[in-house]
Amino acid sequence: MPYLTRSRPRAADTGVRNGFGIPGLAHPLVASAEWSELTRPGTPLHWAVLNVADGPGVQPDPSCLEAVGHLRNGGVRVLGHLDLAHGARSHHEVISDAHRFADWYRVDGFLLDRCPADHLALPAVRRTVAGLRSIRDTAHIVLGHGIHPHPGYAECADQLVTFSGPWSDYRWSQVAEWTADHPPERFCHFVHGVPRAHLEEALRIARWQGAATIYFTDRVERGTRTDPWECLPGYWDALVSRIGTGVSE
Repeated sequence: MPYLTRSRPRAADTGVRNGFGIPGLAHPLVASAEWSELTRPGTPLHWAVLNVADGPGVQPDPSCLEAVGHLRNGGVRVLGHLDLAHGARSHHEVISDAHRFADWYRVDGFLLDRCPADHLALPAVRRTVAGLRSIRDTAHIVLGHGIHPHPGYAECADQLVTFSGPWSDYRWSQVAEWTADHPPERFCHFVHGVPRAHLEEALRIARWQGAATIYFTDRVERGTRTDPWECLPGYWDALVSRIGTGVSE
């Protein structure tokens, strides 16, 4: 039964040091203030994702080049957004997008969004990750499952997104037992629709479940019209203060 919760220490004793993974702000021309905010000293950023136009776009974008330059000059890791479409995209398409991200924006790694989670797709994902590491052997690879995948995926990437969804689901979520065999630095949680009054509770859940990289926002998803990750939460300053002063990795 993979979703039973293994006994863990109390949340206050877990020792999990949280930091932010920014899953995909809107284009810098639309969200210039948000991109600038990420460069503020002391913000505990693990990484930020660049998504130009459902991927790298068709040519280098000057606004994105500038935004990425500011982040990387500040020591923030930047990841290129690669959509696996739950396994529907071909290996060639994904690797081609990765080459453009690497050549144009010098990204430090990749977020593989909508990554399959079942055992049958594991060999294909392993092949993709191997292809990405051939482009840059030090690439930081994050698999964006959004749910707990087959445990074999933990062996082929640096981090797994084991929750991505609304607060209404997150507050009752359970952690997969096998995750206790890995350190918190291996797991990410993205939660939208988190009320300001529940930030402490959300942080306790993340720490209890052993997820070091987080992103909480009060923005909500409304069908395909609203992407909750495109702008920073209204309580961004309060969230940063709760995490505490940190340094970018």
